[in-house]
Amino acid sequence: MTEEGTFGGLEFETTEEIEVPDKLIDQVIGQDQAVEVVKKAAKQRRHVIMLGPPGTGKSMLAKAMSELLPSEELQDVLVYPNPEDENNPDVRVVPAGKGKQIVDRHKEEAERRSKTRNAVLLLIILAILGFGVVSYFQTQETSGLFLSVIAAAVIFFASKYVGPQDEKQTPKLLINNQQKETAPFIDATGSHSGALLGDVRHDPFQSGGLGTPAHERVEAGAIHKANKGVLFIDEINTLRIESQQQLLSAMQEGKFSIKGQSERSSGAMVNTKPVPTDFVMVAAGNLDALKGMHPALRSRIRGYGYEVYMNDTMEDTPENRRKLVRVTAQEVEKDGKIPHFNREAVGEVILEANRRSGSKDKLTLKIRELGGLIRVAGDVARARGKDLVEKEDIIEAKRVSRTLEQQVADKYIEKRKEYRMFESEGESVGRVNGLAVMGDDSGIVLPIVAEVTPAQSKEEGQVIATGKLQEIAQEAVQNVSAIIKKYSGQDMSDHDVHIQFVGTYEGVEGDSASISVATSVISALENIPIKQDLAMTGSLSVRGEVLPVGGVTSKIEAAAEAGLNKVLIPRANKDDVLIEDKYKDKIEIIPVGNIREVLEVALKGKHKEGFLENLREMAFGAKDSVTSMSISKSKDNPSPN
Repeated sequence: MTEEGTFGGLEFETTEEIEVPDKLIDQVIGQDQAVEVVKKAAKQRRHVIMLGPPGTGKSMLAKAMSELLPSEELQDVLVYPNPEDENNPDVRVVPAGKGKQIVDRHKEEAERRSKTRNAVLLLIILAILGFGVVSYFQTQETSGLFLSVIAAAVIFFASKYVGPQDEKQTPKLLINNQQKETAPFIDATGSHSGALLGDVRHDPFQSGGLGTPAHERVEAGAIHKANKGVLFIDEINTLRIESQQQLLSAMQEGKFSIKGQSERSSGAMVNTKPVPTDFVMVAAGNLDALKGMHPALRSRIRGYGYEVYMNDTMEDTPENRRKLVRVTAQEVEKDGKIPHFNREAVGEVILEANRRSGSKDKLTLKIRELGGLIRVAGDVARARGKDLVEKEDIIEAKRVSRTLEQQVADKYIEKRKEYRMFESEGESVGRVNGLAVMGDDSGIVLPIVAEVTPAQSKEEGQVIATGKLQEIAQEAVQNVSAIIKKYSGQDMSDHDVHIQFVGTYEGVEGDSASISVATSVISALENIPIKQDLAMTGSLSVRGEVLPVGGVTSKIEAAAEAGLNKVLIPRANKDDVLIEDKYKDKIEIIPVGNIREVLEVALKGKHKEGFLENLREMAFGAKDSVTSMSISKSKDNPSPN
């Protein structure tokens, strides 16, 4: 792609020249449907559920919604002592900014009364002491003087208790929205019940008149702070069912009383009058969030709002590339501590967005992860004393900011090389270098070994797989066994097939090792060696077709890091390969469409041709020779990358 195509025709030298929109809603990219929903929801005060992968902009959209809500409706909330029942404080709602004025007036009045009272008490004390002194000089008896001193002391200390009572009648400003230009945005993700629903602090001095008044101990919850604004809760399914029920009540009623929520609070002894909770709810999470969500809460949001699924990729178009240039500038401004990026550095960011999408025609929308790379690159450039981030800083940042999974994967590869857990040369019967992914994008070599033995059961042979296989992986093994039984040419009922996933201490999930399993078992059955300088990944249908899998780029790079020369991938994934330049000369990528093509490349030895000849009559889909579909490392036939 030309430089003009890289940036969608946008002319700039550094990201400092790029204009960043003031409003958050205009900074969101690739989520057109979600943006329209948020605008409508803000206008009509509707609730929203946003589902999708982490880092795709759910919290940013929720915050943007708060900017779209009218700020003139904001309110302050005051809590007053209740003279009739001190454990049931009164609540008063006033326009934003009035609350502090009311509290200040109460404090000024209390201070004025206190000064007046202190002046009167001082005069009384002086009068009593004066009377005692006069009595002493007249009678020369100390008893009168002593009694007057005692009386003055009693009055003085009594004033210390009586005096502060005025201050105890001063209301507490529970919610203060003074000088706020936008509606509140409250992120209550992971909040415990007290932080979410409000709480009443425990009073260690509950008796003797020394205690803190009940209204002073009331603490607002997130639902109260979000009044007239947005309440955002990510991973909504992690919220306790009881809390979800109370959250639903607050949404329905538009008000919710505050009481003690924990053993450290006052319990249910104090219970305020209802406090306003007129917020717009934005619930978020992954798809599994729906499983742990209270049905009535979801129904309430659906009935009075919207549900939207977030995109994790967008089309790789000139317009979207221009948006990514702006995102880079946004992240620099947002961080405030890193230098701006030059053109080459931004180009590398866009290339990484392409790689992380997993498809050649897409760009990732996991902006949080991309922003992390941008910030690390900025730190690298700053440490090198640069005024601008350059391409080499991005490359270094990718190395420095590897995920924990990738760091673990690198350690695995080193350990497996050291202990020879996989081979990278020669050939071996029943042994295949499979490929897997740890986390989202960390490839790893997964050795798979198969052995065929006489059946222990008199009725039928078994397929026995070890390696802590999870459900999908177990089903994949069963699909492979069906293919082997049909096309191996041997009576499987006489054999037990043992399949070992070597070193999979954490278990195996998914079916991307299906072609590896099938190849290793067929090799063991037919006693035909497998080349050990190659690795493979791909799902397998019961008809022998190689189906696409995820994470092909990471898997290919893991194979290259392990010193392997070739890798077999599903033909359907050919356009998803976006390996880094440093790997392109290290490994040959071979797309395959069916199990016959896999075996043609992987098997080796004098019995190979005879076995493959028996398979040529089988209907596995495409009949073309796999050699015509290989991606050569030569200049005449370059890699798709």
